[in-house]
Amino acid sequence: DVALTEGTIIYRNPLFELIQYTPKTEKTYPEPVLIIPAWIMKYYILDLSPANSMVRYLVEQGHTVFMISWKNPDARYREVDFTDYLKEGALKALEAAQEITGHKVHAVGYCIGGTLLAMLAAYLANKKRDSLATITLFAAQTDFIDAGGLMTFIDEAQLTYLEDVMFSQGYLRGDQVSAAFELLQPRELIWHRMMEEYLMGDRAKAFDLMAWDKDATRLPYRMHSQYLRSLYLHNSLAEGEYVVDGHALELSDIDRPMFVVSTEKDHIAPWKSVYKIHHLTETEITFALANKGHNGGIISEPGHEGRAFRLAVRKRGGHTLLPDKWMKQQEARPGSWWVAWHSWLAAHSSAQAAPPPMGGKAYPPLADAPGQYVHEH
Repeated sequence: DVALTEGTIIYRNPLFELIQYTPKTEKTYPEPVLIIPAWIMKYYILDLSPANSMVRYLVEQGHTVFMISWKNPDARYREVDFTDYLKEGALKALEAAQEITGHKVHAVGYCIGGTLLAMLAAYLANKKRDSLATITLFAAQTDFIDAGGLMTFIDEAQLTYLEDVMFSQGYLRGDQVSAAFELLQPRELIWHRMMEEYLMGDRAKAFDLMAWDKDATRLPYRMHSQYLRSLYLHNSLAEGEYVVDGHALELSDIDRPMFVVSTEKDHIAPWKSVYKIHHLTETEITFALANKGHNGGIISEPGHEGRAFRLAVRKRGGHTLLPDKWMKQQEARPGSWWVAWHSWLAAHSSAQAAPPPMGGKAYPPLADAPGQYVHEH
């Protein structure tokens, strides 16, 4: 009863399948939307029921949408690292979307998928490749110095222990991932879940609290070790010390307009940590702060009761406010930030035209969505 939006698998490699969604309008914006979800959850958090599917909303507004569906790795993926996810994952998907449509891409990244997208954008800028129309980040950190509750588990001794566990398995199991996230905020993720779902019978509210242990997936040993040690422990991306192909990634090289979304009650990617992207690049940033948490604030479709957000634009090279001052100056707006985001995407797109083909010569249709990787546990 999830992942119901119609689409086609048009590319598959050992790391991911790429879904191209069937258009819902006679004309579409030429620049496609490519979504890079986090690989610690199934992608369908962004394509739940038709009523709250972000994918369905986008295609109904006239966007051509592509989605990465990551493969759930096993011990054979022991040596797969972060660079593989960047070059053989996100970059391959970007190249497919661009070739099929013939246009630059609106790239979107959720959580650590957003961190990967920021790295990809810096990588492309270094290579002088003009492939991105815009960049959107959902609850994604790029500076990990104040990365929230997960830092409780990140020191040299604990990382060494965790790496020993992962090395013996070749990966980190989904239940081990979810256990760590549940410990970040026990009241929110354990007791409150019991109240909302079992006592009050509200499964919709409970989804935001249960998603980690329901759909957490495995993580390759070397990639996850790099992620925790390089990004969390050493903050190498923000410090300009994360190296790909012999060159350090510089987020200051990013010059594409950005739409950055964070959420007030996020214990995984605290909003003030997400806000730090303002200090790492001078490009124009539209920053939205939604109420609710890491999942509920992002899955915030129009008409959803109780949703609100704050929004402001920092022009290219403009002054950056301190986060508390920013929040005080931006009045909360009732409703969904999705509407503002769609308007922003439309404003950065060309005039609508006939939809692109489903796949192409180099990307023949392989299967109907949601494909095979999403079913692997």
